[in-house]
Order: sequence, then C-alpha cells, then structure tokens
Amino acid sequence: MHILKRVFVLTKPLLTKESTYFFLLLIFLSCNGPVPLQRGLVTDKAMVVSAHPLASAIGSEIMQKGGNAIDAAIAVEFALAVVYPRAGNIGGGGFMVLRMNDGSMDALDYRERAPARASADMYLDSLGQPVPGLSFKGHLAAGVPGTIAGMLAAHEKYGTLPFSQLIQPAINLAKGGFELTQKEAKKLNALQKDLSEFNTVAPESFMKMSWHKGDSIANPDLSETLKRIRDHGRDGFYSGRTAALIVEEMKRGNGIISYEDLKNYRPIWRRPLTGMYRGYKIISMPPPSSGGIALLQMLNMIEDYPLGEWHKYDSRTVHLIAEVERRAFSDRATHLGDPEYHPVPVKELLDPKYLEERMLSFSLDEAAVSTAITAGNFSLVESEETTHYSIIDPMGNAVSATTTLNGSYGSKVVVAGAGFLLNNEMDDFSMKPGVPNAYGLVGGTANAIAPGKRMLSSMTPTIVEKEGQVHMVVGSPGGSTIITSVLQNILNVIDHGYTMQASVSARRYHHQWLPDYLQMESNALPDSTMVLLEAKGHQIKKRSDYGRVEGILVLADGRLEGGADPRGDDAAAGF
Repeated sequence: MHILKRVFVLTKPLLTKESTYFFLLLIFLSCNGPVPLQRGLVTDKAMVVSAHPLASAIGSEIMQKGGNAIDAAIAVEFALAVVYPRAGNIGGGGFMVLRMNDGSMDALDYRERAPARASADMYLDSLGQPVPGLSFKGHLAAGVPGTIAGMLAAHEKYGTLPFSQLIQPAINLAKGGFELTQKEAKKLNALQKDLSEFNTVAPESFMKMSWHKGDSIANPDLSETLKRIRDHGRDGFYSGRTAALIVEEMKRGNGIISYEDLKNYRPIWRRPLTGMYRGYKIISMPPPSSGGIALLQMLNMIEDYPLGEWHKYDSRTVHLIAEVERRAFSDRATHLGDPEYHPVPVKELLDPKYLEERMLSFSLDEAAVSTAITAGNFSLVESEETTHYSIIDPMGNAVSATTTLNGSYGSKVVVAGAGFLLNNEMDDFSMKPGVPNAYGLVGGTANAIAPGKRMLSSMTPTIVEKEGQVHMVVGSPGGSTIITSVLQNILNVIDHGYTMQASVSARRYHHQWLPDYLQMESNALPDSTMVLLEAKGHQIKKRSDYGRVEGILVLADGRLEGGADPRGDDAAAGF
C-alpha cells in the first residue's frame, strides 16, 4: 500500500453519513432545485470505484501500468473475491456492460446456471409448498459458478495485459492477508453460526471467536485456487483439482453440482439494451437480467413529466417514481426470465405505445393498488449483497460490472480446500409461481427452475452517453432494489443536477409492486413529503440502508468524478 499511496490518489467518499444528512437537509429546505454539494474524488485520466479501497487501488494500478478498463475490471473482480467475500467472488457470477472508446458496445453474461439435476419442484415439500431456507442456505442453494469463465472470456476478447498480471494482486492478498475494516469484522462475526451449521469441513480462514477491526485475515487455500486459475486458465477451475474439490463438497453436503455441470458452463456475449432519456443514451444489460428492461421502461414512463422543475424530494417526484416502479416490477414478475428458455418480449415491453398505455391509469393525486396493476399481454408463447464496480480508463473505455453470490456470503458454504464461498443464486428462480423469494420478489413460470437455465437477476450495470461520449458509469448491489437505485441515480444527475458523490450518497426509496408498500431508508424524505404521500394512499415502511452505488461522472472539462457510496467501505481511486 505504500507504493500505491505514492502513485495513486485513493480516497473514501468525501461525504460521511452525518454530513450526508446535513446536505440533504439543505435540499429539503430548497424548493427551487438542488443546492451545491461537495464532489467526490476528481481525476484527470482514469477512475475505479468499487466496494473496497484495496480493490479500487489495484484496478487503478493496473491502468497506470498500461492496462485498459477491462484489464482493470478483471483485477478488481479477483481482488474483491479476496477482500470482500460477502459479495466479491469466484464462486458466483455476474454481468458486465462495456462501451469502448470507438463507440462500440458489448455485454457479458457470466450468470450462474442451474445444475443438470435441478428441477422445478426441488425446493417444494410433499404438499407442494416451498421448504423455508432450502433455496437460500446450504449446498443445494448453489448454482454453477460463472465468474471465472466470464473473466477469461473478457480477457480473451478485450484484455491487453497478461492474465497472470491481473490475477496476481489477488493471489498476494489471499496469501499475505489484509486488515479488516470495522464493517467487515462485524459481518464476519454475524456469519459464524451459519459457517458452523452449513459447512461439512470447518473453514478455518473465516472462523474465529471474535473478529475486530484491524485483524489480519489470510486465505491460503484461496491463494492456491487462484494460482491454479493463473497457471491453467479455465482448466484451473472447471476441471482438475478445483473441480474435484467442488464436487467432493457437493457430495458431502448433498448438493447437486457435478463435473459435467462445471465442464459445460459457458458465458454468453449479448447485445446491450439501449434507449434514450432526455437526449442521453442509456446502455444496460439485457435478459436474463431484468435490470435493463425495467430501467428503460421506467425512464420512458417518467420522461413526459417535468422532474427538472420538481425538486428531488417533492411528493410529486417520489409518487411518480414509485408508480412507474410498480408497473415495471409487475411486468418483471410475468415476462422476464432466461431468453434461452422463455421468449422474453423485449421489443413489446419497451414499445413506447405500450408504456404510454401503462401510464393511462396513473394519477398524480392517488397511489395505485398493486393487485389492480397487471402485466401486459403479448402474443408470445436477487440478495442485497451483490457488489458493483465502475471503471473508465485513460483511452475512454468504460466498464460497468455487477457481480454477486446473491445473499451475504452466498450459501454460507466454503469449498473445503479451495477457500471460496459458493453462491445461493438458486433462490433467484421462482420456487413456485406467485411465491416470493428471499427479497419479496414474486415470479412466474418464465423464471421457473430448469436444468442449465440462468436465473433471473435484478443486476443493472449501466453506462450513459451524452452527445456520443461516455457521460456516466453506474451500478449497485441490493437485490430487487438495484434497479430502482440505478434509476434514481440517473435521475439525480440528469434531472436534479447532482454531483456523482451527492447522488450516490442521497437517501433512497423503492417500490417493487408486491408487497404493496413504499420502502424507504431512514431520513429519506422530510415529514411534509411523507404526509402528502400517505394522503395519496401510499403505505410507507422504513427500512435499513440499502444499495452501495458506485458511479463515475465525466465532467464538462473531461475530468472524472468518482462517487463511492458512504453506506459501506467503498472507495474511488484513480490518476
């Protein structure tokens, strides 16, 4: 870190939680628009924003050595697998949206897949009802991991530096250890009971009577696993020693991932979804992510309303956003799933005429009832412990990537001898039509479990263009709240004139159709706005902080502003 500090600018968000509340109070007192807010880190050439300062520093260092944004993304992904194990991973999957400096776009799907032995009723009891927790904790909750195949595919198509150079910093961290932050120590302490209950072999690297801030944590088994990937590529994970350790773990814990499942996993390059909002081009992830479709739907439905004239915390603004969220999540529950298994009506869902019809029932004076909002009919037969990183390199290439284990620390299962956690992504399938998953999301047959199928996701990695140039890179963790967090941050910048740091720090709210209430963080809205919303018929429920948005904004002079979410240990780094 001494060398990194000499070469790079590395910073925490400039807004603490306390100062964020102070600045928001100023906004509440201003009815004529936003007030000036402090910026995050500003750099001249390159920027990385991620959930951990060590990962951000590593990504910045890779670009300083001549690597591009994709090289940096790969290095950040592996670093997060070590220093941020509750969401960073090699045992999970994710999505990556890329926008190259020549204007070309790409999207990489390295989402997990259901094992070949998976079935639609695998989590139901003899009466056909879901067994509580079976899809969320333990070996049976894990899908076939896609992260390693995804990183190798990204490197093969776009990487410039040797792959070994990109993974080596993570190997060094896993072997030599790193200091825990206060938040990570607290999370590990809360994990101990589940580690004892759901592991067949005690994962010594993670288990301790009590973790404290500043404790050093090393993971020699993970270091060796990463070395095998460095030296043998795909065969270092999907076959050989690591694959054997995964299958042995499955057998001990009654899981169903097999050698064939690992051998057959492949990432998929997809065409990004694009749309326009007030002259800005929005580039986001297609299915099996629901994020891109829902985001573009909501922006289309909002565009006819003068958000720029209403301040961010005006009851009209909040009411409108809640109502478009309600309608988009209704469509999500009915129509979205893995396009290889279900014909997702993308064109129809994004048709402006259809979205105009969706808003015919909208009233500025009254909240809708979700049971009265149904999805459209066409003639066609997610955890809150995800993590996101945003990157822009000196050449102008941009990467927005969201990666996950689903729940915090995934299935809670550490592969014995390999040192990494397995995901619990099977919970993102619909266990049974109409039955909510761990995040309250209701799904239908489009997202039913099937062998080899990718589960629906809310991940929404997004890039925004202005006048043909990259303007913003943004994304977030947060399960079902990912989509609405990304939406609100785009609106914060475009409609309300926020800086990037002010935008990611701002308090958030969320509606997902069912359950039928408006969720919001504490201190998200002034009391006067809450009263007006309740008068319109909104049922409001306060909740804990959610999402950790990582954003980059290209300023008018071409410099880059990083916004790192103060809800976590998130940090921006660059030069």
